Amino acid sequence: MPVRAEPSDKAEIVTQLIFGECYSILLVQGNWCQVRSAADQYVGWIDFKQHTPVTPEYLQAWLAQDHPRTLDVVQMVSDTKTRIPVSLGARLPFFDGMTLRIGDQQMFYNGAATNPQNGHGPHGPADQRLRLLQKMALTFLKSPYLWGGKTMFGVDCSGLMQQLYGLIGVQLPRDAHQQINIGQVVHFVAQTRPGDLAFFDNAEGRIIHVGVLLEDQQILHASGEVRIDPLDHNGIYNRDRKKYSHKLRLIKRVLSDD
Repeated sequence: MPVRAEPSDKAEIVTQLIFGECYSILLVQGNWCQVRSAADQYVGWIDFKQHTPVTPEYLQAWLAQDHPRTLDVVQMVSDTKTRIPVSLGARLPFFDGMTLRIGDQQMFYNGAATNPQNGHGPHGPADQRLRLLQKMALTFLKSPYLWGGKTMFGVDCSGLMQQLYGLIGVQLPRDAHQQINIGQVVHFVAQTRPGDLAFFDNAEGRIIHVGVLLEDQQILHASGEVRIDPLDHNGIYNRDRKKYSHKLRLIKRVLSDD
């Protein structure tokens, strides 16, 4: 679901709400609702026709636990009347291995999913979570860049980081300039580990880009498409264009060894 900067179909898409996410309505203006995402507190406008109401009790129960996420590129959620396509990283609220619940509607899902009780959640072993993050990062390769996007069919740099870390039970803020406040500083590129986040700024010093480190100081990021490039103390070197594309500002470690 596109979330726009203003109540208009012509307005900029600032983020997306993915299947299984909750939000609160702040304001109604004509056919538009200003909403706040329950997961990352991001505010924007959605078309009222896309709104599915749930009770306050459902929202509180949703907030109280970490929900499994889909691991298939595309899969179906269904009930007796409806089939809904869901993409990699979508939440499966109150999933028991077979059924999930959206409001008072029970639906079925028979694809692959994370299991917060079996190592994928925020309290799972760091090495196991890191393996999943790296595997899913490579699954996003060649996905097209889309400002405000959060799926394999169009994703921006910070949306990609938010989705990848969400798969291992870590809720990052939505934008790169917010994500840079998470984790511990890594002072040198030579000290980076897979899973570290690298942030990049523009000439004015504003954080404009983020990517995730892989092995051998390679970085996966969304720039035109989701791609892998080498990283050094200067920044990201684009092999295709044979020049640096982004200037390094800071590296942060979000996943600890605990």
